[in-house]
Amino acid sequence: MTDLADVRRFYARLMAAQAGSADPRLEAVFAGVPREAFLGPGPWKVVANGGAIETPSADPVHIYQNVLVALDADKGINNGEPFLHAMWIGKVAPEPAEAVIHVGAGTGYYTALLARLVSPGAVTAFELDADLASRAASNLESYENVNVIHGDAVTSRLPPSDIIYVNAGVAAPPAEWLKALKPGARMVFPWRPTERVGLAMMVTRTEQGFACDPFMRSWFIPCVGASLAGPAAKTFDRDKAARSRSIWLTADKAPDITATVVIGDVWFSSKGVGARRPQ
Repeated sequence: MTDLADVRRFYARLMAAQAGSADPRLEAVFAGVPREAFLGPGPWKVVANGGAIETPSADPVHIYQNVLVALDADKGINNGEPFLHAMWIGKVAPEPAEAVIHVGAGTGYYTALLARLVSPGAVTAFELDADLASRAASNLESYENVNVIHGDAVTSRLPPSDIIYVNAGVAAPPAEWLKALKPGARMVFPWRPTERVGLAMMVTRTEQGFACDPFMRSWFIPCVGASLAGPAAKTFDRDKAARSRSIWLTADKAPDITATVVIGDVWFSSKGVGARRPQ
């Protein structure tokens, strides 16, 4: 018989190693938050190669692997790949007492991990789907530092934040998201400037501006209201997009020859913040 506690501990070690972070708390939170509590009753449907495979039973040992688990198969909504989230969480490096915005919280599993890492700081979790938001609120009821909002993070005014953690693909981050970042704050989001370009983008607000790093491939379902570039957008191929090193608001600075992507009131540049403009 496989002992569930052993399975969780091994899963947590794998996630901590995948995160590439020296923070020892990562292993503890992955071990301490039961994934099955956020998935609904088993057996569960594991997503693989565009299809779904049902777990042999409702034994939670089956979902402590690097697998996508369907939350709403008809809408293509899943509880995301743990390895990816381990890397993202390690990269944004949550610290105690920080304020987090989680966009696209689903049923709350990764919200719970973030909440434990920033406690006594607060997590505001946005979920647009009514059923998922209701499930997240129920699942996270015991987390006193989490506020689940059934609402649209694209049109909402976000409070000042240390971390914005986005789990839906955007053509460009809304200007209000960038403005909500405190000095030194971080945002990670799935970047989809075109249908064929899918990158995970890390943004850090510095004294000079918004530094960015497209650090891996990434594909998420579209973020309603922020996933379409629009006819006036200027987009290029993946190689040029991957050279982006800073993000600017067009209200603050007009796009120049370093522009890699221009979408609405936001544009991306191949020039890092603080670097000299090419002559």
